[in-house]
Amino acid sequence: MPRRIFNFDPPDQFRAIAVGRPGQRAFYLQATKGDAIVSLAIEKSQVAALATRLVQLVEEAQRRGLALDAGEASGPATSTEEVIEQFRVGTMAVAWDGEAEHVVVEALAMDDEPIDDPEVLSDEDDGPDALRVRMPGPAALAFADAAARLVDAGRPPCPLCGEPLDPGGHICLRRNGYLN
Repeated sequence: MPRRIFNFDPPDQFRAIAVGRPGQRAFYLQATKGDAIVSLAIEKSQVAALATRLVQLVEEAQRRGLALDAGEASGPATSTEEVIEQFRVGTMAVAWDGEAEHVVVEALAMDDEPIDDPEVLSDEDDGPDALRVRMPGPAALAFADAAARLVDAGRPPCPLCGEPLDPGGHICLRRNGYLN
């Protein structure tokens, strides 16, 4: 089957969403343009890493003299609607397109084959399915802000070990396996 590359240049909306209750949430990246919607399953830690990296990238562009407005962020996105997953994200790449002054985010499907660097951000027919989103810096910052708030809206961390606390406590490694 040929590789599918979903291009959103720029998207009407690019967001991270969570489905379910804290502790049982599933996370997705979702890009929309008109009637086209692509949803990718992603780990919570990948959402956090993407948000952090986007902020670093845009701040570096600003440090090098590019003037950007902050952009507006919406609140953390939770959904009760069914999400149709196109694929599960394995590898992500983030780049700056200096000519267009846009951020490029590419998410590649999990694959049994190791990913070579040239495969990321390429249009070759071979390789894992991909989502490619191009957006201006303010939109990237708005995504990063909303994604960070989405991640933070989960279970609070244990003050001893940092692992998420369940309402009934959790088995804490810092307390030698006792409930905290």
